[in-house]
Amino acid sequence: MDSNAINIAIVVVYLLAMLAFGWWGKSRTKNNSDFLVAGRRLGPFFYTGTMAAVVLGGASTVGGVGLGYRYGISGMWLVVAIGTGVLLLSLLFAGTIQKLKIYTVSQMLTLRYGSHATQASGIVMLAYTLMLCATSTGAYATIFVVLFGWERWLAIAIGGAIVLIYSTIGGMWSITLADQVQFVIKTVGIFFLMLPFTLNAAGGWDGIRARVDESFFDIGGIGLQTIITYFVVYTLGLLIGQDIWQRVFTARNPTIARWGGATAGVYCILYGVAGAVIGMAASVALDSMEIAERDDVYAQVAQNLLPVGIGGLVLAAAVAAMMSTASGALIAAATVARADVLPFVASWFGKKISTDDSENPEHDVRANRLWVLGLGLVAIGISISTRDVVAALTIAYDILVGGLLVAILGGLVWKRGTGIGAAASMAAGTLVTLGTMAILEINAEVPLDGIYANEPIYYGLVASALVYLVVSLLTPRTDSSVMAAWNLRVAGTHHAEEPQPERSNNS
Repeated sequence: MDSNAINIAIVVVYLLAMLAFGWWGKSRTKNNSDFLVAGRRLGPFFYTGTMAAVVLGGASTVGGVGLGYRYGISGMWLVVAIGTGVLLLSLLFAGTIQKLKIYTVSQMLTLRYGSHATQASGIVMLAYTLMLCATSTGAYATIFVVLFGWERWLAIAIGGAIVLIYSTIGGMWSITLADQVQFVIKTVGIFFLMLPFTLNAAGGWDGIRARVDESFFDIGGIGLQTIITYFVVYTLGLLIGQDIWQRVFTARNPTIARWGGATAGVYCILYGVAGAVIGMAASVALDSMEIAERDDVYAQVAQNLLPVGIGGLVLAAAVAAMMSTASGALIAAATVARADVLPFVASWFGKKISTDDSENPEHDVRANRLWVLGLGLVAIGISISTRDVVAALTIAYDILVGGLLVAILGGLVWKRGTGIGAAASMAAGTLVTLGTMAILEINAEVPLDGIYANEPIYYGLVASALVYLVVSLLTPRTDSSVMAAWNLRVAGTHHAEEPQPERSNNS
Protein backbone atom coordinates (compact mmCIF):
# COMPACT_ATOMS: atom_id res chain seq x y z
CA MET A 1 0.00 0.00 0.00
CA ASP A 2 1.50 3.34 -1.04
CA SER A 3 1.74 6.34 1.27
CA ASN A 4 -1.19 8.18 -0.32
CA ALA A 5 -3.45 5.16 0.16
CA ILE A 6 -2.50 5.01 3.84
CA ASN A 7 -3.21 8.71 4.23
CA ILE A 8 -6.60 8.24 2.58
CA ALA A 9 -7.41 5.30 4.86
CA ILE A 10 -6.62 7.34 7.98
CA VAL A 11 -8.82 10.24 6.88
CA VAL A 12 -11.66 7.85 5.98
CA VAL A 13 -11.50 6.23 9.43
CA TYR A 14 -11.64 9.68 10.98
CA LEU A 15 -14.70 10.65 8.92
CA LEU A 16 -16.50 7.44 9.88
CA ALA A 17 -15.74 8.17 13.54
CA MET A 18 -17.44 11.55 13.16
CA LEU A 19 -20.64 9.77 12.16
CA ALA A 20 -20.37 7.50 15.20
CA PHE A 21 -20.22 10.54 17.46
CA GLY A 22 -23.61 11.58 16.13
CA TRP A 23 -25.19 8.40 17.43
CA TRP A 24 -23.42 8.78 20.78
CA GLY A 25 -24.74 12.31 21.14
CA LYS A 26 -28.29 11.19 20.25
CA SER A 27 -28.43 9.02 23.36
CA ARG A 28 -27.69 12.05 25.57
CA THR A 29 -30.08 14.47 23.88
CA LYS A 30 -33.43 14.58 25.65
CA ASN A 31 -34.49 18.23 25.51
CA ASN A 32 -33.78 21.71 24.12
CA SER A 33 -30.92 22.38 26.53
CA ASP A 34 -29.20 19.07 25.67
CA PHE A 35 -29.40 19.70 21.94
CA LEU A 36 -28.32 23.35 21.91
CA VAL A 37 -25.91 23.69 24.86
CA ALA A 38 -25.04 20.10 25.91
CA GLY A 39 -27.28 20.40 28.96
CA ARG A 40 -24.98 23.13 30.35
CA ARG A 41 -22.98 20.30 31.92
CA LEU A 42 -19.47 20.41 30.42
CA GLY A 43 -16.57 20.08 32.85
CA PRO A 44 -13.14 21.71 32.44
CA PHE A 45 -11.59 19.11 30.11
CA PHE A 46 -14.49 18.92 27.66
CA TYR A 47 -15.10 22.66 27.82
CA THR A 48 -11.49 23.64 27.13
CA GLY A 49 -11.27 21.22 24.22
CA THR A 50 -14.50 22.29 22.57
CA MET A 51 -13.71 26.02 22.97
CA ALA A 52 -10.26 25.60 21.41
CA ALA A 53 -11.65 23.42 18.62
CA VAL A 54 -14.40 25.80 17.53
CA VAL A 55 -12.10 28.83 17.16
CA LEU A 56 -9.13 27.03 15.56
CA GLY A 57 -10.45 26.35 12.09
CA GLY A 58 -8.87 26.24 8.66
CA ALA A 59 -7.66 29.85 8.80
CA SER A 60 -5.81 29.10 12.03
CA THR A 61 -4.38 25.73 10.99
CA VAL A 62 -3.78 25.70 7.24
CA GLY A 63 -3.75 29.50 6.99
CA GLY A 64 -1.45 29.92 10.00
CA VAL A 65 1.19 27.64 8.48
CA GLY A 66 0.86 29.47 5.17
CA LEU A 67 1.39 32.84 6.87
CA GLY A 68 4.52 31.50 8.57
CA TYR A 69 5.77 30.28 5.20
CA ARG A 70 5.26 33.75 3.68
CA TYR A 71 6.07 36.14 6.55
CA GLY A 72 8.06 34.13 9.08
CA ILE A 73 7.43 34.33 12.82
CA SER A 74 5.09 37.32 12.42
CA GLY A 75 2.70 34.96 10.62
CA MET A 76 1.54 33.99 14.11
CA TRP A 77 -0.47 37.18 14.65
CA LEU A 78 -3.73 36.02 13.09
CA VAL A 79 -4.02 33.05 15.47
CA VAL A 80 -2.62 35.06 18.39
CA ALA A 81 -5.43 37.59 17.84
CA ILE A 82 -7.95 34.73 17.93
CA GLY A 83 -6.42 33.36 21.13
CA THR A 84 -6.45 36.83 22.68
CA GLY A 85 -10.15 37.13 21.90
CA VAL A 86 -10.88 33.83 23.65
CA LEU A 87 -8.71 34.88 26.60
CA LEU A 88 -10.43 38.26 27.01
CA LEU A 89 -13.92 36.82 26.59
CA SER A 90 -13.19 34.16 29.20
CA LEU A 91 -11.58 36.37 31.82
CA LEU A 92 -13.85 39.40 31.45
CA PHE A 93 -17.30 38.17 30.41
CA ALA A 94 -17.66 34.36 30.35
CA GLY A 95 -18.65 34.06 34.01
CA THR A 96 -21.48 36.55 33.56
CA ILE A 97 -22.59 35.08 30.24
CA GLN A 98 -22.76 31.57 31.72
CA LYS A 99 -24.98 32.74 34.58
CA LEU A 100 -27.58 34.20 32.22
CA LYS A 101 -28.88 30.74 31.22
CA ILE A 102 -29.87 31.81 27.72
CA TYR A 103 -29.24 30.45 24.23
CA THR A 104 -28.37 33.43 22.03
CA VAL A 105 -26.64 36.80 22.02
CA SER A 106 -29.89 38.48 21.00
CA GLN A 107 -31.61 37.06 24.09
CA MET A 108 -28.93 38.75 26.19
CA LEU A 109 -29.76 42.08 24.53
CA THR A 110 -33.49 41.58 25.14
CA LEU A 111 -32.92 40.64 28.76
CA ARG A 112 -30.55 43.54 29.43
CA TYR A 113 -32.40 46.34 27.62
CA GLY A 114 -36.00 45.08 27.65
CA SER A 115 -36.33 46.34 24.10
CA HIS A 116 -37.77 44.63 21.02
CA ALA A 117 -35.64 46.92 18.84
CA THR A 118 -32.47 44.96 19.61
CA GLN A 119 -33.95 41.76 18.14
CA ALA A 120 -32.73 42.83 14.70
CA SER A 121 -29.29 41.68 15.87
CA GLY A 122 -30.44 38.12 15.25
CA ILE A 123 -30.55 38.68 11.49
CA VAL A 124 -26.93 39.88 11.44
CA MET A 125 -25.86 36.96 13.63
CA LEU A 126 -27.65 34.48 11.36
CA ALA A 127 -25.88 35.87 8.28
CA TYR A 128 -22.52 35.70 10.05
CA THR A 129 -22.88 32.12 11.30
CA LEU A 130 -24.32 30.85 8.02
CA MET A 131 -21.50 32.36 5.97
CA LEU A 132 -18.93 31.04 8.47
CA CYS A 133 -20.38 27.55 8.04
CA ALA A 134 -20.29 27.86 4.24
CA THR A 135 -16.66 29.02 4.14
CA SER A 136 -15.54 26.25 6.52
CA THR A 137 -17.36 23.67 4.39
CA GLY A 138 -15.60 24.88 1.26
CA ALA A 139 -12.27 24.91 3.10
CA TYR A 140 -12.14 21.27 4.20
CA ALA A 141 -13.46 20.21 0.82
CA THR A 142 -10.15 21.44 -0.68
CA ILE A 143 -8.37 18.71 1.33
CA PHE A 144 -10.72 16.09 -0.16
CA VAL A 145 -10.07 17.40 -3.66
CA VAL A 146 -6.31 16.87 -3.21
CA LEU A 147 -6.60 13.58 -1.33
CA PHE A 148 -9.35 11.78 -3.24
CA GLY A 149 -9.21 13.59 -6.59
CA TRP A 150 -12.92 14.48 -6.41
CA GLU A 151 -14.64 17.36 -8.15
CA ARG A 152 -15.04 20.36 -5.86
CA TRP A 153 -18.83 20.12 -5.67
CA LEU A 154 -18.68 16.43 -4.74
CA ALA A 155 -16.07 17.07 -2.04
CA ILE A 156 -18.25 19.82 -0.54
CA ALA A 157 -21.38 17.66 -0.71
CA ILE A 158 -19.82 14.60 0.96
CA GLY A 159 -17.87 16.55 3.60
CA GLY A 160 -20.85 18.75 4.34
CA ALA A 161 -23.12 15.73 4.63
CA ILE A 162 -20.87 14.20 7.30
CA VAL A 163 -20.94 17.37 9.42
CA LEU A 164 -24.66 17.71 8.79
CA ILE A 165 -25.42 14.14 9.90
CA TYR A 166 -23.60 14.18 13.23
CA SER A 167 -24.73 17.73 14.03
CA THR A 168 -28.38 16.98 13.23
CA ILE A 169 -28.60 13.70 15.10
CA GLY A 170 -27.00 14.63 18.40
CA GLY A 171 -26.73 18.41 18.43
CA MET A 172 -24.22 19.96 20.81
CA TRP A 173 -23.45 16.68 22.57
CA SER A 174 -22.31 15.10 19.29
CA ILE A 175 -20.42 18.24 18.33
CA THR A 176 -18.73 18.35 21.75
CA LEU A 177 -17.40 14.80 21.50
CA ALA A 178 -16.34 15.40 17.90
CA ASP A 179 -14.62 18.61 18.99
CA GLN A 180 -12.80 16.76 21.75
CA VAL A 181 -11.38 14.22 19.32
CA GLN A 182 -10.60 17.00 16.86
CA PHE A 183 -8.80 18.92 19.62
CA VAL A 184 -6.61 15.90 20.38
CA ILE A 185 -5.90 15.26 16.69
CA LYS A 186 -4.95 18.90 16.10
CA THR A 187 -2.73 18.96 19.17
CA VAL A 188 -0.88 15.82 18.15
CA GLY A 189 -0.75 16.83 14.50
CA ILE A 190 0.65 20.33 15.04
CA PHE A 191 2.77 20.13 18.20
CA PHE A 192 4.02 16.55 18.18
CA LEU A 193 4.23 15.70 14.47
CA MET A 194 4.45 18.66 12.11
CA LEU A 195 6.55 20.91 14.35
CA PRO A 196 9.41 18.47 15.16
CA PHE A 197 9.49 16.78 11.74
CA THR A 198 9.46 20.05 9.80
CA LEU A 199 12.09 21.63 12.03
CA ASN A 200 14.28 18.57 11.59
CA ALA A 201 13.86 18.67 7.80
CA ALA A 202 14.95 22.33 7.82
CA GLY A 203 18.06 21.61 9.90
CA GLY A 204 16.68 23.04 13.12
CA TRP A 205 16.52 26.67 14.18
CA ASP A 206 20.10 27.30 13.06
CA GLY A 207 19.34 25.80 9.66
CA ILE A 208 16.41 28.15 9.20
CA ARG A 209 18.37 31.20 10.30
CA ALA A 210 21.20 30.36 7.88
CA ARG A 211 18.91 30.13 4.84
CA VAL A 212 16.21 32.77 5.22
CA ASP A 213 16.17 36.53 5.28
CA GLU A 214 16.55 38.17 8.70
CA SER A 215 13.09 39.71 8.26
CA PHE A 216 11.65 36.24 8.89
CA PHE A 217 12.56 36.72 12.54
CA ASP A 218 10.97 40.18 12.80
CA ILE A 219 7.94 39.89 15.07
CA GLY A 220 6.24 42.74 13.22
CA GLY A 221 7.31 41.72 9.74
CA ILE A 222 3.77 41.17 8.50
CA GLY A 223 3.05 44.88 9.02
CA LEU A 224 1.58 46.91 11.87
CA GLN A 225 -1.62 47.70 9.96
CA THR A 226 -2.24 44.01 9.32
CA ILE A 227 -1.63 43.13 12.97
CA ILE A 228 -4.06 45.83 14.13
CA THR A 229 -6.66 44.58 11.67
CA TYR A 230 -6.34 41.01 12.97
CA PHE A 231 -7.03 42.21 16.51
CA VAL A 232 -9.91 44.48 15.51
CA VAL A 233 -11.64 41.85 13.35
CA TYR A 234 -10.87 38.58 15.12
CA THR A 235 -10.34 39.57 18.76
CA LEU A 236 -13.37 41.85 18.89
CA GLY A 237 -15.46 39.50 16.73
CA LEU A 238 -14.81 36.58 19.07
CA LEU A 239 -16.09 38.62 22.01
CA ILE A 240 -19.62 38.64 20.59
CA GLY A 241 -19.94 35.76 18.09
CA GLN A 242 -22.92 33.43 18.63
CA ASP A 243 -20.79 30.37 17.84
CA ILE A 244 -18.41 31.30 20.69
CA TRP A 245 -21.09 32.35 23.18
CA GLN A 246 -22.95 29.11 22.58
CA ARG A 247 -19.86 27.25 23.78
CA VAL A 248 -19.77 29.42 26.90
CA PHE A 249 -23.37 28.40 27.59
CA THR A 250 -22.28 24.73 27.73
CA ALA A 251 -20.03 25.23 30.79
CA ARG A 252 -21.19 23.62 34.04
CA ASN A 253 -20.49 26.75 36.09
CA PRO A 254 -18.92 30.23 35.79
CA THR A 255 -15.54 29.03 37.07
CA ILE A 256 -15.21 26.50 34.28
CA ALA A 257 -16.36 29.09 31.72
CA ARG A 258 -13.75 31.54 32.97
CA TRP A 259 -10.68 29.39 33.52
CA GLY A 260 -11.38 26.63 31.03
CA GLY A 261 -11.80 29.31 28.38
CA ALA A 262 -8.65 31.12 29.51
CA THR A 263 -6.73 27.86 29.14
CA ALA A 264 -8.14 27.48 25.63
CA GLY A 265 -7.03 31.05 24.84
CA VAL A 266 -3.45 30.38 25.94
CA TYR A 267 -3.49 27.14 23.94
CA CYS A 268 -4.60 29.06 20.83
CA ILE A 269 -1.72 31.53 21.20
CA LEU A 270 0.80 28.66 21.44
CA TYR A 271 -0.92 27.03 18.44
CA GLY A 272 -0.36 30.21 16.45
CA VAL A 273 3.33 30.34 17.31
CA ALA A 274 3.75 26.65 16.40
CA GLY A 275 2.02 27.15 13.04
CA ALA A 276 4.26 30.11 12.17
CA VAL A 277 7.41 28.13 13.05
CA ILE A 278 6.20 25.19 10.94
CA GLY A 279 5.70 27.56 8.03
CA MET A 280 9.18 29.05 8.52
CA ALA A 281 10.76 25.60 8.54
CA ALA A 282 8.75 24.57 5.48
CA SER A 283 10.08 27.57 3.54
CA VAL A 284 13.53 26.02 3.92
CA ALA A 285 12.66 22.33 3.69
CA LEU A 286 10.45 22.81 0.61
CA ASP A 287 12.55 25.49 -1.09
CA SER A 288 13.01 23.32 -4.18
CA MET A 289 9.26 23.08 -4.79
CA GLU A 290 7.04 25.52 -6.66
CA ILE A 291 4.18 26.37 -4.28
CA ALA A 292 1.74 28.75 -5.93
CA GLU A 293 -0.63 29.28 -2.98
CA ARG A 294 0.58 29.65 0.59
CA ASP A 295 -2.44 27.67 1.82
CA ASP A 296 -1.01 24.67 -0.07
CA VAL A 297 2.03 24.55 2.24
CA TYR A 298 0.24 22.56 4.93
CA ALA A 299 -0.69 19.72 2.57
CA GLN A 300 2.78 19.75 0.97
CA VAL A 301 4.39 19.32 4.39
CA ALA A 302 2.05 16.43 5.18
CA GLN A 303 2.74 14.65 1.91
CA ASN A 304 6.46 15.35 1.43
CA LEU A 305 8.12 15.87 4.81
CA LEU A 306 6.32 13.43 7.09
CA PRO A 307 6.64 9.62 7.27
CA VAL A 308 3.96 7.34 5.84
CA GLY A 309 0.85 7.34 8.01
CA ILE A 310 1.82 10.42 9.99
CA GLY A 311 0.98 12.55 6.97
CA GLY A 312 -2.53 11.08 7.10
CA LEU A 313 -2.90 12.09 10.74
CA VAL A 314 -1.80 15.62 9.90
CA LEU A 315 -4.28 15.85 7.02
CA ALA A 316 -6.97 14.55 9.37
CA ALA A 317 -5.96 17.34 11.76
CA ALA A 318 -6.65 19.91 9.04
CA VAL A 319 -10.04 18.37 8.29
CA ALA A 320 -10.75 18.28 12.03
CA ALA A 321 -9.97 21.98 12.38
CA MET A 322 -12.33 22.95 9.59
CA MET A 323 -15.14 20.57 10.61
CA SER A 324 -15.14 21.81 14.20
CA THR A 325 -15.65 25.39 12.99
CA ALA A 326 -18.31 24.32 10.48
CA SER A 327 -20.34 22.31 12.99
CA GLY A 328 -20.13 25.07 15.61
CA ALA A 329 -21.29 27.68 13.12
CA LEU A 330 -24.09 25.42 11.89
CA ILE A 331 -25.70 24.81 15.28
CA ALA A 332 -25.23 28.51 16.11
CA ALA A 333 -27.04 29.49 12.89
CA ALA A 334 -29.89 27.09 13.63
CA THR A 335 -30.21 28.34 17.22
CA VAL A 336 -30.35 32.00 16.15
CA ALA A 337 -32.76 31.29 13.29
CA ARG A 338 -35.25 29.48 15.47
CA ALA A 339 -34.90 31.41 18.75
CA ASP A 340 -34.41 34.94 17.39
CA VAL A 341 -35.14 35.44 13.71
CA LEU A 342 -38.36 33.41 13.42
CA PRO A 343 -40.17 35.22 16.30
CA PHE A 344 -38.81 38.59 15.11
CA VAL A 345 -40.05 38.11 11.54
CA ALA A 346 -43.37 36.75 12.80
CA SER A 347 -43.84 39.91 14.86
CA TRP A 348 -43.89 41.93 11.63
CA PHE A 349 -47.19 40.23 10.83
CA GLY A 350 -48.61 40.61 14.32
CA LYS A 351 -47.95 37.00 15.31
CA LYS A 352 -46.26 35.73 18.44
CA ILE A 353 -44.30 32.49 18.15
CA SER A 354 -42.86 30.50 21.04
CA THR A 355 -39.88 28.33 20.10
CA ASP A 356 -39.46 26.54 23.41
CA ASP A 357 -41.85 23.61 23.86
CA SER A 358 -40.87 22.66 27.40
CA GLU A 359 -43.98 20.50 27.80
CA ASN A 360 -42.96 18.31 24.88
CA PRO A 361 -39.13 18.07 24.87
CA GLU A 362 -39.04 15.44 22.13
CA HIS A 363 -40.96 17.73 19.81
CA ASP A 364 -38.56 20.55 20.74
CA VAL A 365 -35.50 18.45 19.84
CA ARG A 366 -37.13 17.36 16.58
CA ALA A 367 -37.77 20.98 15.62
CA ASN A 368 -34.14 21.91 16.34
CA ARG A 369 -32.94 19.00 14.22
CA LEU A 370 -35.03 20.24 11.30
CA TRP A 371 -33.52 23.72 11.60
CA VAL A 372 -29.98 22.30 11.67
CA LEU A 373 -30.77 20.09 8.68
CA GLY A 374 -32.34 22.88 6.67
CA LEU A 375 -29.65 25.48 7.30
CA GLY A 376 -26.93 22.87 6.78
CA LEU A 377 -28.31 22.17 3.32
CA VAL A 378 -28.41 25.92 2.63
CA ALA A 379 -24.76 26.28 3.71
CA ILE A 380 -23.71 23.38 1.47
CA GLY A 381 -25.62 24.92 -1.43
CA ILE A 382 -23.95 28.31 -0.89
CA SER A 383 -20.53 26.72 -0.71
CA ILE A 384 -21.07 24.74 -3.93
CA SER A 385 -22.66 27.54 -5.91
CA THR A 386 -20.07 30.25 -5.28
CA ARG A 387 -16.36 30.52 -4.64
CA ASP A 388 -16.73 34.03 -3.26
CA VAL A 389 -18.46 33.23 0.03
CA VAL A 390 -15.55 35.00 1.75
CA ALA A 391 -16.85 38.37 0.54
CA ALA A 392 -20.25 37.69 2.14
CA LEU A 393 -18.56 36.52 5.35
CA THR A 394 -16.44 39.69 5.38
CA ILE A 395 -19.56 41.87 5.13
CA ALA A 396 -21.26 39.91 7.93
CA TYR A 397 -18.13 40.09 10.11
CA ASP A 398 -17.82 43.84 9.54
CA ILE A 399 -21.44 44.43 10.53
CA LEU A 400 -21.05 42.10 13.52
CA VAL A 401 -18.13 44.11 14.90
CA GLY A 402 -18.94 47.58 13.56
CA GLY A 403 -22.66 47.38 14.28
CA LEU A 404 -23.25 45.09 17.28
CA LEU A 405 -20.11 45.09 19.41
CA VAL A 406 -20.77 48.33 21.31
CA ALA A 407 -24.39 47.51 22.18
CA ILE A 408 -23.48 44.02 23.41
CA LEU A 409 -20.40 44.88 25.47
CA GLY A 410 -21.98 48.15 26.59
CA GLY A 411 -24.87 46.18 28.04
CA LEU A 412 -22.47 44.00 30.00
CA VAL A 413 -20.34 46.79 31.47
CA TRP A 414 -22.43 50.03 31.55
CA LYS A 415 -25.64 50.18 33.58
CA ARG A 416 -26.66 53.53 32.06
CA GLY A 417 -26.94 52.07 28.57
CA THR A 418 -30.55 52.05 27.32
CA GLY A 419 -32.55 50.07 24.80
CA ILE A 420 -32.98 53.09 22.52
CA GLY A 421 -29.26 53.79 22.79
CA ALA A 422 -28.44 50.18 21.90
CA ALA A 423 -30.83 50.11 18.93
CA ALA A 424 -29.59 53.47 17.62
CA SER A 425 -26.00 52.33 18.09
CA MET A 426 -26.61 49.14 16.10
CA ALA A 427 -28.32 51.07 13.31
CA ALA A 428 -25.64 53.76 13.13
CA GLY A 429 -22.74 51.31 13.23
CA THR A 430 -24.30 49.10 10.56
CA LEU A 431 -25.16 51.99 8.22
CA VAL A 432 -21.74 53.62 8.55
CA THR A 433 -19.97 50.28 8.06
CA LEU A 434 -21.97 49.40 4.94
CA GLY A 435 -21.87 52.97 3.63
CA THR A 436 -18.09 53.21 3.96
CA MET A 437 -17.73 49.82 2.33
CA ALA A 438 -19.93 50.87 -0.60
CA ILE A 439 -18.04 54.15 -1.13
CA LEU A 440 -14.68 52.38 -1.06
CA GLU A 441 -15.95 49.69 -3.44
CA ILE A 442 -17.23 52.27 -5.93
CA ASN A 443 -13.87 54.02 -5.95
CA ALA A 444 -11.77 50.84 -5.88
CA GLU A 445 -9.67 50.01 -8.91
CA VAL A 446 -9.86 46.28 -8.15
CA PRO A 447 -13.22 44.54 -7.49
CA LEU A 448 -13.89 43.68 -3.81
CA ASP A 449 -11.09 45.94 -2.55
CA GLY A 450 -13.71 48.07 -0.84
CA ILE A 451 -15.32 45.06 0.81
CA TYR A 452 -12.00 43.77 2.11
CA ALA A 453 -10.84 47.20 3.32
CA ASN A 454 -10.20 47.86 7.03
CA GLU A 455 -11.77 51.32 7.25
CA PRO A 456 -15.47 50.24 7.34
CA ILE A 457 -15.04 48.51 10.71
CA TYR A 458 -13.12 51.43 12.20
CA TYR A 459 -15.68 54.04 11.13
CA GLY A 460 -18.57 51.79 12.13
CA LEU A 461 -17.15 51.25 15.61
CA VAL A 462 -16.60 54.96 16.19
CA ALA A 463 -20.10 55.87 15.01
CA SER A 464 -21.67 53.08 17.04
CA ALA A 465 -19.84 54.08 20.25
CA LEU A 466 -20.69 57.77 19.93
CA VAL A 467 -24.37 57.14 19.22
CA TYR A 468 -24.65 54.60 22.06
CA LEU A 469 -23.12 57.02 24.55
CA VAL A 470 -25.07 60.12 23.50
CA VAL A 471 -28.49 58.49 22.99
CA SER A 472 -28.25 56.49 26.23
CA LEU A 473 -27.51 59.65 28.21
CA LEU A 474 -30.36 61.55 26.52
CA THR A 475 -33.01 58.86 27.06
CA PRO A 476 -34.64 57.59 30.29
CA ARG A 477 -32.84 54.91 32.22
CA THR A 478 -33.79 51.31 31.55
CA ASP A 479 -36.93 50.36 33.49
CA SER A 480 -36.16 49.26 37.06
CA SER A 481 -38.03 45.95 36.62
CA VAL A 482 -35.90 45.09 33.58
CA MET A 483 -32.70 45.89 35.47
CA ALA A 484 -33.91 43.88 38.46
CA ALA A 485 -34.47 40.84 36.23
CA TRP A 486 -31.05 41.39 34.66
CA ASN A 487 -29.32 41.65 38.03
CA LEU A 488 -30.93 38.41 39.18
CA ARG A 489 -29.53 36.66 36.12
CA VAL A 490 -26.07 38.15 36.55
CA ALA A 491 -26.08 37.08 40.20
CA GLY A 492 -26.93 33.54 39.10
CA THR A 493 -30.06 33.41 41.26
CA HIS A 494 -32.58 33.14 38.41
CA HIS A 495 -32.70 29.75 36.71
CA ALA A 496 -35.30 30.13 33.96
CA GLU A 497 -34.13 28.92 30.58
CA GLU A 498 -35.54 31.80 28.54
CA PRO A 499 -35.28 35.55 29.22
CA GLN A 500 -38.71 37.06 29.81
CA PRO A 501 -38.14 40.58 31.17
CA GLU A 502 -40.89 43.15 31.28
CA ARG A 503 -40.71 45.62 28.43
CA SER A 504 -39.52 49.09 29.29
CA ASN A 505 -41.31 52.21 28.17
CA ASN A 506 -38.37 53.21 25.99
CA SER A 507 -38.55 50.14 23.79
